[in-house]
Amino acid sequence: MSIGETGSSTGPSSSSRRLGAAVLGLLHSHVELFGIELQEQKARTVSLLLFAGLALVFALLLLVGLSALVMILVWDTYRLTGIISLCVFYVLAAAFCGLRLKAAVFDESTPFHATLEELANDRERLLP
Repeated sequence: MSIGETGSSTGPSSSSRRLGAAVLGLLHSHVELFGIELQEQKARTVSLLLFAGLALVFALLLLVGLSALVMILVWDTYRLTGIISLCVFYVLAAAFCGLRLKAAVFDESTPFHATLEELANDRERLLP
């Protein structure tokens, strides 16, 4: 009788402990996945900012050099046309880059996609 009594008295307690351990295990794995994804996003953002800044500096240096070359070549005959052409080119290039930047900012995918996907999978498994 004592075996049946200990089994029935520890049965609900044991199953609730297992359920609690399973929930804590799921929570731990999700927090760990979130932390990993956060580190990846941070590294990616720093890398993108660094290379974007360097690309901008070198592109501006090239643009200044090419603009000076064009103005030297056309200064004697097409002074005003050369200046206006360069200004129109700069406006079009700035508008193009601005539109691309706007599209990139608003078309960003979810940064923690894997974590959200795992949470959705767990919800589907737990709910009947």
